[in-house]
Amino acid sequence: MQNYAAIYEPARLEEGAFVGPAVIFTNDFYPRAISPEGVPKRAGDWTPVGVTVRRGASIGARSVCVAPVTIGRWALVAAGSVVTRDVPDFALVAGAPARRLKWVGRAGVPLEPAGEYRFVCPQTGEHYAEQDGTLSMSEGAP
Repeated sequence: MQNYAAIYEPARLEEGAFVGPAVIFTNDFYPRAISPEGVPKRAGDWTPVGVTVRRGASIGARSVCVAPVTIGRWALVAAGSVVTRDVPDFALVAGAPARRLKWVGRAGVPLEPAGEYRFVCPQTGEHYAEQDGTLSMSEGAP
């Protein structure tokens, strides 16, 4: 976790998760300071929701994750992104709202095509397969 990150409960960070500088995790899907009657809200007047960051995922500087969302295993959120929905495992997302641009491997670098619905990491040589919009590691070469 880097400087100035704002991580609000009930956030959950798994092993190896990286949270860049000035990242914000929200915890209130419907934020209001007062009730419809104009009375200040108290702790019991809302239910906190969290951001979950799965193993090995990285959140770039100044990104905002609007709870409740899950950042998948080994996913990469580009700096300055606004995450408003779940990020799949191995996805590289960017923008406001964040959208998937590419797939990345465990090394964090974009994967290269290696046949239909197959990818390879140029750094590690690991192979991946895409099926139904999700990516998973595969055994050996295609």
